[in-house]
Amino acid sequence: MADAIVKLDHVRKVYQQGKIEVVAVDDVTLTIDKGDFAAFCGPSGSGKTTILNMVGMLDSPTAGKVVFEGKDISTLNRTALSRLRKDRIGFIFQAYNLIPVLTAFENAELVLELQGVPAAERRTKVMGLMAEVGLQGMEHRRPDELSGGQQQRVAIARAIASEPALVLADEPTANVDSDTALAILDLMEKLNAERGVTFLFSTHDQKVMERARRIIRLHDGNVVADERR
Repeated sequence: MADAIVKLDHVRKVYQQGKIEVVAVDDVTLTIDKGDFAAFCGPSGSGKTTILNMVGMLDSPTAGKVVFEGKDISTLNRTALSRLRKDRIGFIFQAYNLIPVLTAFENAELVLELQGVPAAERRTKVMGLMAEVGLQGMEHRRPDELSGGQQQRVAIARAIASEPALVLADEPTANVDSDTALAILDLMEKLNAERGVTFLFSTHDQKVMERARRIIRLHDGNVVADERR
């Protein structure tokens, strides 16, 4: 039986909009296993990104608990949460979220720099990653000198540079063309198979759904189906 990397236990998230309560996630209980290549799917407003944000410790549940690698994250202070995010979780965003004044290399090495990894070690590692994600020779280009697909590859390199246990990818193929999306998915599958990185997606994209080995369908904040392939 696979080990759990994340457990959601009766998680509920409610946002207050004026006098109105909006239930974004409603009593979700599920387990994400190490090595999963899983996708949250569902219409806009179904709770996909909210769950990803709670798993990534960018938001906290109104009720219930999120357990990451055996730790109930509600018991951790802000410093401990920040350290856990930095060391154990990689993020890939729909809008890439690269720092525009930094080169591709500098964006990819950022987490390693925050971790205090020595410069020579960072260089060796990031140059290898640039080649692995297909950006060899483009290390010194800034984001505005790269295509959307190339920017997303930089974001993938940044996400995996610290060798995280889990990568959270929020609509990672939304802003790239179909061929680029397939190439990015090929790369993620390779990282999943060869490095054992767990991937958890939020997506509307049929191409992502076709590749995912597990589909968790959400509607109005509830899990309505959980299909393993």
